[in-house]
Amino acid sequence: MELKEYFAAVKGHGILSTADSHGVVNSAVYATPHFMDDGMIAFIMRERKSHHNVTENPSACYLFIEKEKMGGKRLYLRRVREEMNTELLFSLRRYCPKDETKSENLYLVFFRIEKVLPLIGYGS
Repeated sequence: MELKEYFAAVKGHGILSTADSHGVVNSAVYATPHFMDDGMIAFIMRERKSHHNVTENPSACYLFIEKEKMGGKRLYLRRVREEMNTELLFSLRRYCPKDETKSENLYLVFFRIEKVLPLIGYGS
């Protein structure tokens, strides 16, 4: 099963881990990634710690834990680019309409997937 189909079919919880330029780690709960036509994935980020960290250090890890069992995925990521307050970003939003965040900048941050491992173990 391709990653896009996996995330569309499987329910669970995601955690994005990032680190700043000094290696200080932060983890935050994130929704499943948005899959782009060019093979990259994207997350919508607010101006908070995770966004700050990926601007300083482009490496990140997204950990997804399946809801019903001890399964999931670990995606090792590298930030490629971002866009701020774009129509694409607002078209991808799942939960809050555009009007609810007028006072805050939002970023659509694009990542290249460098490695995929299962939640537990090394995989193949």
